[in-house]
Amino acid sequence: MPMRLSGLMSGMDTESIIQQLVEAKSNKVKTAKKAQTKLSWKQDAWKDLNTKLKNLQSKFLSNMRFSTSYSKKVTKVSNSSAVSVITGENAVDGVQSLEINQLAKTGYLTGGVVSTASGEGATALTKVSDLAGGFTAPGTINVTTGNKSVDINITSDTTISDVLSQLKNAGLNASFDAKWQRFSISSKESGSKGDFSITAVDAGGAQALSAMKLQVNLNDDKATLQEYQKYAAYYVSGDRAATIANMQSMIDKDVASRTESYLNQYKSLTSSLKSAQDTISSIQTKYAGTTLDTAENYEAQLKAKNDEIVAINKTLNEDTGILTEQEKKDLQDKVTQLIDETKDLATKKADAESLASAQKSETELTKQIADVEKYVDITATTVDGETTYTATAKQTLKDEVENRYYNKAEMAADAIANYDPTDTSSTGATKVSGQDAKITLNGAVYENSTNAFEINGLTFTALNETKPGETITVTTEQDVDGVYDMVKNFLKEYNSIINEMDKLYNADSARGYEPLSDEEREAMSDSDIEKYEKKIKDSLLRRDENISSVSSALKSVMSSGIEVGGKTMYLFDFGIETLSYFTAAENEKNAYHIDGDPDDTSTAGNADKLKSMIASDPDTVISFFTKLSQNLYDKMTDMSKSVDGVRTFGSFYDDKKMKSDYDDYTSKIKELEKKLNDYEDKWYKKFAAMETAMAKMQQNSSSVTALLGGS
Repeated sequence: MPMRLSGLMSGMDTESIIQQLVEAKSNKVKTAKKAQTKLSWKQDAWKDLNTKLKNLQSKFLSNMRFSTSYSKKVTKVSNSSAVSVITGENAVDGVQSLEINQLAKTGYLTGGVVSTASGEGATALTKVSDLAGGFTAPGTINVTTGNKSVDINITSDTTISDVLSQLKNAGLNASFDAKWQRFSISSKESGSKGDFSITAVDAGGAQALSAMKLQVNLNDDKATLQEYQKYAAYYVSGDRAATIANMQSMIDKDVASRTESYLNQYKSLTSSLKSAQDTISSIQTKYAGTTLDTAENYEAQLKAKNDEIVAINKTLNEDTGILTEQEKKDLQDKVTQLIDETKDLATKKADAESLASAQKSETELTKQIADVEKYVDITATTVDGETTYTATAKQTLKDEVENRYYNKAEMAADAIANYDPTDTSSTGATKVSGQDAKITLNGAVYENSTNAFEINGLTFTALNETKPGETITVTTEQDVDGVYDMVKNFLKEYNSIINEMDKLYNADSARGYEPLSDEEREAMSDSDIEKYEKKIKDSLLRRDENISSVSSALKSVMSSGIEVGGKTMYLFDFGIETLSYFTAAENEKNAYHIDGDPDDTSTAGNADKLKSMIASDPDTVISFFTKLSQNLYDKMTDMSKSVDGVRTFGSFYDDKKMKSDYDDYTSKIKELEKKLNDYEDKWYKKFAAMETAMAKMQQNSSSVTALLGGS
């Protein structure tokens, strides 16, 4: 950049003169920038309109071109407090009769208030043997739910928490409320099959149930009554062998199941034992000939050596020149030696911990294996180098299972012998028995474990039982309002877009208005700037060719006839028309209105032809609007195809060309600014040369004057 002189010698305002000289080129830059700004606004306007057009196509037309979108049915019931109905696509039109005979229930047992022998409140950690009620361990209770039967053994150390855990493992929900001192036990599923029973297997089990206040009057507990009745039927008084024989198939099945379970335990335990023994052997081999100390002793040695390292480092760090170089080196070598020793100690400590853990596991696993072996004869065989196991039940297991079943049958027989069908007394515990829901639809009885029934495309949810003799009327029919609203919402969206395009295309001219430069904006208020720029933005798409072509195409499709059942039909055949030229508001002359639409003040008073046709002739309505939607969809797809260098797929305007033009403006502005700077620098250079020449002339003149004796 040349040196810029400000007219000191010539006395001229060179800045002003040069700015006037370069004004033409400066205006070219401003003009290009304004044109680029205007193009940017135009891009934004088209992006907004393009989004609305794509939304019309994807949100409305994409669905409405398929007849399944109109398959809307609605079901009405005469007593909505007793049943709710969801209408599926395959529901059949018609009127049906329904009765809600019985609601599904979930088995739920609420225990009585428990108490402890000491009089203190029970908690989850309270032992069952500490509850009042005379429980003397051991005892066994049985939980049966569905096809699952689980025994719960209760010992003198069993806590309420232990019982809850076992109840949950048996497939129930269970909790103990310490505030109310009650058990709450429920099925995980509703219905009779989800119901549960809790019965005593032996005298100790009966005592445990009594102590936990879980014994319910059998007249209130169908599942437990049925369980007792089932086992009481097997019992032969005074004849153990006959009783066992009656249950032999169940006993054999139980023995086989337990044998399989013990075998799996044995496999797992022996595998774990081998792993522990391998660890022991490996560590002992590693330290053969030496003695491996305890982990605690190694920990103490590690601490001592770490303390020594810290002390030496402190000495080295605080040294003020007292230590000689050799002494420093000796201390550093000592630290290195100690670090090596700590690594060795850490390894030994880890090995000692592993050895102790493995030896403890070996002891525990050996005991557990011995417990399993009490019940089964396990034979190991080797096949292709791999060990396999087979198991046969020992008599010990058979005897225990037989005793369990005999005791259960005996307890059941005693319970049934004392059962009084007329007894209404309360034990403190209450039970809601699980039951199936039952309905009668058109004379046919249906039962289900839940209150929901899916029948012929309808989903009935029973809410309340009907009164004796009451019949609910269920009416399934075409959802007139649903189809009507779909058409109405589509037209609302279409009208919004077509009105906007008409408004943009017919906008007032903004001739003479150009985007403001920075200098012009500084001279105006914010509100004036907003009004000024709005004038320009509102006119950006005036007489736009793309708007004209898109708008005309949509209007053409909407006004065209469509063949339905051999007859050409138009929107006006369904009571859908545009308003008259003189009635319609400006830029709303191409919007469609539905006769009888309560939300449209222009046509609300007319007869509702569309809704009437949906109710009386839905097939014609559906056929017309699916074809109309397909025609619009296809036309919009065609108008938004990709054109190389002009537009991308899905665009209704020349987005690629606009971007290219915008980039061209960026390059052009850069080029014009360079020319402007060069031109400006040229004039500054010329004026600088003039100022320099005049300075020299003045200097020469002064010299001549001095020679001639001038002052």
